[in-house]
Amino acid sequence: MNKPLEGIRVLTLEQFGAGPYGTMFLAELGADVIKIEPPEGDPSRQVGPHRLGPADSEYFQAWNLGKKSVALDIKSSEGRRQFETLVRTADCVVNNLRGTQPAKLGIDYANLAPVKPSIVCLHISAYGRVGERKDWPGYDFLMQAEAGLMELTGEPDGPPARVGVSMIDSMSGLTGIVGLLSCLLRARSTGKGCDVDTCLFDVAMHQLTYPGVWYLNEGDVSPRLPRSAHLSLAPVQTFPTRDGWIFIMCMTQKFWLSLCGAIGRADLLDDPRFPDPNARARNRTALTEALDPTFRTRRTSEWLAKLRGLLPAAPVYRLDHALESDFARASGMVSSVPHPKKGQLRVLANPIRIDGERLEQSACAPLGADNESLLGKPS
Repeated sequence: MNKPLEGIRVLTLEQFGAGPYGTMFLAELGADVIKIEPPEGDPSRQVGPHRLGPADSEYFQAWNLGKKSVALDIKSSEGRRQFETLVRTADCVVNNLRGTQPAKLGIDYANLAPVKPSIVCLHISAYGRVGERKDWPGYDFLMQAEAGLMELTGEPDGPPARVGVSMIDSMSGLTGIVGLLSCLLRARSTGKGCDVDTCLFDVAMHQLTYPGVWYLNEGDVSPRLPRSAHLSLAPVQTFPTRDGWIFIMCMTQKFWLSLCGAIGRADLLDDPRFPDPNARARNRTALTEALDPTFRTRRTSEWLAKLRGLLPAAPVYRLDHALESDFARASGMVSSVPHPKKGQLRVLANPIRIDGERLEQSACAPLGADNESLLGKPS
């Protein structure tokens, strides 16, 4: 496959999730992504429980597929010289350090422009490079807490809950890459690079979307609703089946009509409590009580067979069921890459297709594996 970012070189000083997730997309789209690691490596190489040797893990590989690795102390004079030699060959420099570190380490545009004026520097920090929290460390789960996302998640009578994975890290990485590629296009036409910034806190706040806009304009504080229900529309929630759960999404009147017909509940179409989406949302509890007994009569798979193609519906799967489902297998979202310790390491495929083909993938290189090819033999 002719990958669209071939010929672009990215240097990245990153650890854990946000930066690595974004630059992994660059690598899988064809960029030459060189992970500049301290001599001891990205700390996520040591994260268990599933290790792949002394400086590698399945956790680490999940964020870093397709990258080269150079072990380099850029704080030393020789390390700085070698780093700047690499900068002259690069298009972008990425980091996800706390806000004050890029300037201190000399990896922002002000410090790198004399080395290469067209370099684009992406900074993904916890709270930004300005303001009272620029020195603060921070992680995904903290942002979900402070941005109000945890308080919006979970059952009304339970404690606030976070998303089960580091979604703010992933979103921050992708947000930063959108900015980076946009400024790279400009730098290629003007010859002048720049700094690009995003931070986990800002991205988490941005994920408030319409509940955030409702509060800002109407003072409406959205509550947690039972069964992961939609704030405005019904039935859009989980329902118990004979052997599990199913998620039903009647986002339009058409889907409501289809649901009532498919499950044999045409009687609900004449119920004065449920004529339209707004009425159903107002009478959500009564609607749930009316639908629950029906959904409990069949297995999840049986309901999916009845509803497939008629309206949006999905099984509520456990992790293992999700990864081993027939549809996940058929979609190609699980692939494998060669790995020196594992043989074949099963990974999640990149969700982008180009001309109908999924992107090729490879494991991240061992720590420092590319030092000699990129920096030459040590003197």
